[in-house]
Amino acid sequence: MMDKAEIRRRIWDLMERESVARFPGAQGRIPNFHGAEEAAWRLAGLPVWRAARAIKCNPDSPQKPVRLRALREGKVVYMAVPRLRNARPFIELDPVRIRRKVGDDLGRASTIRGAFRYGRPVRLEEMLPIDLVVAGSVAVTRDGARLGKGGGYSDLEFALARQAGLIGEATTVVTTVHALQVIEGPIPMTRHDVALDYIATPQEVIATGQRSGQPAGIYWDELPPEKLAAIPVLRQQRQAGRK
Repeated sequence: MMDKAEIRRRIWDLMERESVARFPGAQGRIPNFHGAEEAAWRLAGLPVWRAARAIKCNPDSPQKPVRLRALREGKVVYMAVPRLRNARPFIELDPVRIRRKVGDDLGRASTIRGAFRYGRPVRLEEMLPIDLVVAGSVAVTRDGARLGKGGGYSDLEFALARQAGLIGEATTVVTTVHALQVIEGPIPMTRHDVALDYIATPQEVIATGQRSGQPAGIYWDELPPEKLAAIPVLRQQRQAGRK
């Protein structure tokens, strides 16, 4: 079995070799890919998407079409502040508020820079319940295993929202990827890794039937000390849990 680092290198190299990675390249990233718009279109056909009022979406380039479609359909989008470095760890993109500023040009708010300009930073207690989680991925399997770029922030964002009651046991988790990112071999998963219910590629939507379950919250015994020291909301949560 390949370890996570080997899988990442294999996918990044493959996407660049096959010329399916868009600027600025795949290495070290949630890779942008040709067909991201088609994958977002397929995702939007799912009943869980249509029913969602508020979604949490990663801020990476390949999911920009997902964020834009959500805003155009009137959904509230939450994006994490990079590395969760602020006491208000999420940016709320409310299409009603954004339209007051930019009219129908919602594409400006679907980028990272635009989110900070047109969205508003919020604390966990200010957020709506999250109906759907969109995760960025480097590699996935058809049974729902997922691999990110290695920072662990996506899983930590999920754990924070779960701990705060914004995400429940049955909240659906999805991703959009290129078909080359769907691999046959296993991806090592631990109890803090978030699994996928659906995978949307430009060609199909895969219902994973994942049975591993999702993280129940923050596993403090597995949290690296440097993350606890660097992330204000983690320190707040830890202190609140000790009272």
